[in-house]
Amino acid sequence: LAPEWLSGPHLLCVLALSLSFASPPCNARIYTNHWAVRIAGGADVAERIADKYGYRNMGQIGDLKDHYHFFHSRTIKRSTLSSRGRHSFISMEPKVEWIQQQVVKRRIKRDYKPNNIFFNDAKWSSMWYIHCNDDVHNCQSDMNIMGAWKRGYTGKDVVVTILDDGIERNHPDLFQNYDPQASYDVNGNDMDPMPRYDATNENKHGTRCAGEVAAAANNSHCIVGIAYNARIGGVRMLDGDVTDMVEAKSLSLQPQHIDIYSASWGPDDDGKTVDGPASLARQAFENGIRMGRKGRGSIFVWASGNGGRSRDHCSCDGYTNSIYTISISSTAESGRKPWYLEECSSTLTTTYSSGENYDRKIITTDLRHRCTDSHTGTSASAPMAAAIIALALEANPLLTWRDVQHIIVKTSRAGHLSAPDWKTNAAGYNVSHLYGFGLMDAEAMVKEAERWKQVPPQHVCVESADRQIRTIRPEHVVRSVYKATGCTDNPNHHVIYLEHVVVRITITHPRRGDLSINLTSPSGTKSQLLANRLFDHSMEGFKNWEFMTTHCWGEKAAGDWVLEIYDSPSQLRSQKVPGKLKEWSLVLYGTSAHPYSQPLRSEKPRSTDTLTPTDEEFTEEYNGPCDSECNENGCEGPGPHHCINCLHYFLKFKNNTRMCVSECPSGFFRDDRKRCKKCSSLCETCVGSRGDQCTTCRTGFHLNEGSNMCVANCGDGFYLDHDSNICRRCPENCKKCTTSNICTECKPGMSLQGNKCQMTCDPGTYYNGHKRTCETCHPACATCAGTGIEACTKCADGYLLEDWRCVLTCSTGYYLSEQTSDNGQVCDHSCYECSGPGESNCSSCVSGYNLEAGACVVSTICKDGEYMSKHGNCHLCDATCLQCMGPEREDCTSCPTLRLFDDGRCSIRCQTGRYAMERQCHLCHHTCHECTDEGPDNCTSCDRDKFGVARYLFQSQCRDVCPEGFFHSSRRRCEPCPADCIICSSADHCLHCSPGHKLRNGQCVPLECSSGERQKTFQCEDCSEGCVTCKDAQQCQSCRSGLYLQNDVCVVECQRCLSCAVCQPCAPECASCQGNSSHCLSCEKQYLLLDHSCRSNCLEGYYPQECVRCHSDCASCDGPGFDDCDVCRNPKAVRYNGECLAKCLESTYYDATTNECRGREGGCLF
Repeated sequence: LAPEWLSGPHLLCVLALSLSFASPPCNARIYTNHWAVRIAGGADVAERIADKYGYRNMGQIGDLKDHYHFFHSRTIKRSTLSSRGRHSFISMEPKVEWIQQQVVKRRIKRDYKPNNIFFNDAKWSSMWYIHCNDDVHNCQSDMNIMGAWKRGYTGKDVVVTILDDGIERNHPDLFQNYDPQASYDVNGNDMDPMPRYDATNENKHGTRCAGEVAAAANNSHCIVGIAYNARIGGVRMLDGDVTDMVEAKSLSLQPQHIDIYSASWGPDDDGKTVDGPASLARQAFENGIRMGRKGRGSIFVWASGNGGRSRDHCSCDGYTNSIYTISISSTAESGRKPWYLEECSSTLTTTYSSGENYDRKIITTDLRHRCTDSHTGTSASAPMAAAIIALALEANPLLTWRDVQHIIVKTSRAGHLSAPDWKTNAAGYNVSHLYGFGLMDAEAMVKEAERWKQVPPQHVCVESADRQIRTIRPEHVVRSVYKATGCTDNPNHHVIYLEHVVVRITITHPRRGDLSINLTSPSGTKSQLLANRLFDHSMEGFKNWEFMTTHCWGEKAAGDWVLEIYDSPSQLRSQKVPGKLKEWSLVLYGTSAHPYSQPLRSEKPRSTDTLTPTDEEFTEEYNGPCDSECNENGCEGPGPHHCINCLHYFLKFKNNTRMCVSECPSGFFRDDRKRCKKCSSLCETCVGSRGDQCTTCRTGFHLNEGSNMCVANCGDGFYLDHDSNICRRCPENCKKCTTSNICTECKPGMSLQGNKCQMTCDPGTYYNGHKRTCETCHPACATCAGTGIEACTKCADGYLLEDWRCVLTCSTGYYLSEQTSDNGQVCDHSCYECSGPGESNCSSCVSGYNLEAGACVVSTICKDGEYMSKHGNCHLCDATCLQCMGPEREDCTSCPTLRLFDDGRCSIRCQTGRYAMERQCHLCHHTCHECTDEGPDNCTSCDRDKFGVARYLFQSQCRDVCPEGFFHSSRRRCEPCPADCIICSSADHCLHCSPGHKLRNGQCVPLECSSGERQKTFQCEDCSEGCVTCKDAQQCQSCRSGLYLQNDVCVVECQRCLSCAVCQPCAPECASCQGNSSHCLSCEKQYLLLDHSCRSNCLEGYYPQECVRCHSDCASCDGPGFDDCDVCRNPKAVRYNGECLAKCLESTYYDATTNECRGREGGCLF
């Protein structure tokens, strides 16, 4: 505003406006810009007077003679103050007998509407993912399903079908909504999708998914489906051989009748499979989105996969990786990542499902007319998403398949979902590889659907392929930059606004699972297209495989796209055959224009004329667009602080104004009134105001697992998980540990056995972890690692060690070694039994050989490569054998020069766990995974040994624990710690430093004690708080600026000064005082300061824990605001939403049991 506006009548105008915004809206009358006027003299006189004062005459009011409806466009549409200005002089006109500015009156229909939704279905009260009804669990219920129901949407006239193992169509919760036209038995080739029953109830999956979508409501049975008025069908297609034709037939069933297809299946989630739809299924997808739903496109909803424990990556699943499917992820009730979850960039959104064993699962229908509370995995999440989409389609049946994906992207929210990789892309969307764009919001989706304008046509830009061959070397990154144009030269393919981005790639590689691939967009958003897959040993690489990302949604297409491929070998492999990037190309999907209507822009006038004030107090009413965070009640300006009511949440400020936000900012949580309230001071995010309700912590603090408190350091029994910044519990029996499976110190009564804390067992016994007792070894063992003769680590007296087994005598094919008295060695492969090493110490021979001078020679006339049958005829050996005693590969007795003898086979190389010596394969030491030809003890790689103990390679040995100065790497090696580090958890994170060094941010730096520390032997020890120098940790010698030394302690001020020389003690409850011992300036920890007095409790009328005075209306409160009252100061007052009122508003009723006004949810104004 110009300075001249801040004076005189204009200042009063501004003050009036600010007061109107500050006053509680529920207490104010709402004045409109309409007037009722009684004017004598007829319609012509009324028209003349209206025109004179800037009104528009809207005509006579009904049949009331001389009563007219006047409208004034240059006054505020709704205001808490009656209108003043030149137009108000109309009342002075002689012909105007009476005038009244119209006030909004609240009137409601008198049909009965219950305040809360309630159903009589048996499991309704336990359906935590739809509503909250207890204080035992930290229930979030953020999918806002009931909000969509309250708006009248229940899935009516929408058809959903479950592609699975059939559905129990006569289930009491399903038959009411069952749609035979949306059902088929592909396995049995008939119209009945009933599942095949067996003793194990194997075919329960489809029935469980169907109940989540459309279980009937209020039938006293089981549950309520999310779209409980939708039509539900089922396709039985998984209970038999699944072929391309079976999939295509299922995906293309009744595409003009079925709206949504839900699938909770896919290729094996084993961490090594790369597979997707074949040609017929691909054609079914393409036909569905082009022609299904009368050309609007079928909706395909897909579960993202349950291969998390196998380190699988859903980018290797061609169904969830398709642009035509909506890939659904899962989150546990707590918002944490479930153990089964796969991460990938194609995931679009998330719904609830099961988590850890202690987390609640999904309740749904089950086989044999029953219910279950144990539905789990992403299988449960996909039908939940399909049901929410059904609600949106009921709100707007004209939505296309791409409209649905746009609405999901716009309305999904990060909320309380915990993930380390949340990022905001260049279009402003929060996105994660775990959860896509976040948790689905049913109410927000139906609101968007109601007003949705169809997005522009899809453009597909296929950029030219980069065919430059690049070598992929181990531990190196191959980086390729492609400058995309977005097909600017072709209007029919030009892409400006991105939706999906596909990378087609061809790679050859000796071990596919060692590869990880990232793509960075021109706007800088990085998508992980592929992560390492531990169990993928395939040498096939990728041949024209399509990786897809949604993380660039809304960004620009043109610019530099960076592809990065990293090869991180998980085990030793030949360097002779490196991987190669043969070819890659981009396919960009999107639109050639921004799909959403842009906000109106106010152009500044180019005139230099000074604004001249008018005699109107109010500017013209606001008719522009509202901020996206305003709900349907509208707004009084374009910003989020102009909303009449908020769509999601709001921040309230000290001046009693508020601002609408989509999520509460860092350091705030949302309460049950959608208000963002402050977390405890150490919390970054939280679910409540207490210190034990943190979910993440501020910088420098770590979340303590279990207590949910933020701590500066992890205590005994906990270790710091650096990736998640959480102090996690050590394994059982550990006092201290460095990771979840490496103990460094044990609890009393336990001893460190390798990396684990176990009971100390006597020789001849072993620790049974299940029974938690020491049990006796097998009699053949002197020491052992488990039960049975195979678990011996040393043999008992009288027994011999033979291939790491303890035996009384050497078995056939073995002899007693001369070097030791207890070691059985394998005979030469030409001998059946022997007395020593080599081919001349045989004592008996296999059939077809004779013993001559200690050697076994052929007793027949068959040639090399032949054997004699029991009928005396010669037959060919297997092609790999030089000589044999039968036709199979396992029947070899000697091998060609280039092959090695290995347990009756002639192999090019020894199998894993064996080494070659004298053209024969021998067992490696039982701790080795692989070893060299130099001998059994020269290990080259390690894994778990035969007793299940994890081993790590160090100096050609597989050890169960790495020595000091080394750490356990993911490659099963003992890798060196950083310089000057004694104990570390990784190559760049130290836990304990060598003498003369100290730890700083995980690094060891030379010991230089800073201010506030003192050197003690080879370490710096902190002085007590406030000290600059100290004699020991508790005895300060000098203090920081502003503090004073008193009794070897630095204090804020002397507790009491007599003659400015002697310090006297304060009262016990005072931390500091002045003037006399009871005049406190600060309090001890357990006390609160109030009027220079330290009290154990606040007085009545003060906010607890802070002793801040309540609002004048409150007798007691839980905050300083006028709407934070717990009890009203005026005993005759009543409470409504924490506010004390003289009487209940018209829109509410009085509840005498609680002395509160209650009303249905919604704003008080309209």
